[in-house]
Amino acid sequence: MRRNLIMVMDDIAHIKPIKDTSFAFLLEAQRRGHSLAYANPQALSLVGAQAQIRVQPLTVADDPNDWFSAGEAFEHVFGSDDVVMMRKDPPVDADYIYATLVLDRAQAQGAQVVNDPQALRDFNEKLAIAQFGEWMPPTVVSAAHDALKAFIDQHQTAVLKPLDGMGGRGIFLARSGEANINAMLETLTGGERHMAMAQAFLPEIAAGDKRVLVVNGQIVPFMLARIPGDSDFRGNLAQGGRGEAQPVSDIERALVADVAPALVDRGVVFAGLDVIGDRLTEVNVTSPTCVRELDQAFGLNIAAQLFDALEA
Repeated sequence: MRRNLIMVMDDIAHIKPIKDTSFAFLLEAQRRGHSLAYANPQALSLVGAQAQIRVQPLTVADDPNDWFSAGEAFEHVFGSDDVVMMRKDPPVDADYIYATLVLDRAQAQGAQVVNDPQALRDFNEKLAIAQFGEWMPPTVVSAAHDALKAFIDQHQTAVLKPLDGMGGRGIFLARSGEANINAMLETLTGGERHMAMAQAFLPEIAAGDKRVLVVNGQIVPFMLARIPGDSDFRGNLAQGGRGEAQPVSDIERALVADVAPALVDRGVVFAGLDVIGDRLTEVNVTSPTCVRELDQAFGLNIAAQLFDALEA
């Protein structure tokens, strides 16, 4: 049985432990007797062909005022005793890609990397929906302003997104004929140098942008509907949305039945699917969230479900 959990994430001192999914995983690993270590992605390195990481030993406590204690850092060579969770938040930029390439070597040395490093590269969280076309909303991805404006005109109202964002940042609601559409597109594409996504606005967002969690191909039977506030069209909790925990419906079960086999085949053990109405809008694989909210609302332990799958 693997006995070390190495959590690769953003600065643990700046998380909100009552809401942080990575923290839920650390708590569960500690409960099971695993040793914990923590590092930022910049601590990864290759020495020759050998992947290693400079980590700090970690102890965690479910205390919002004093949630971790980190020891003196040391160099660790990846091996078969390690479970490595890559939980760095987007953007998936060049540095992120380099980190996953080092984790490829860690995996070759016997470490269990969650999610699979190649899947972290292949599953762009916005573009991955194209693999499941029957579930995606009307969408166009382009750097060309004319193509994006034609899409907005066709659908009258569209949501514009960068391809590398998270938490609702950089997302615009564009209506046909608005005077500031050019400014939105210039911001998103950098003057037609970068591709951006436009999706038809889905009025079902009023009932929530639903985060559906999938653990090793199995749907978690409850989801978090993130409902927009009065002053913003975005449901993201980081943008003032309200979270409402709900049982999943037949729609989400059918969607996961179609999507989950592809996730399992690619080594995606933990994913968060974003669903509006009956449309799949994102496939989150880098650092899916909402575990702690669902655990609290329904008396679950989703982290235990994940670790059962890893240990199996």
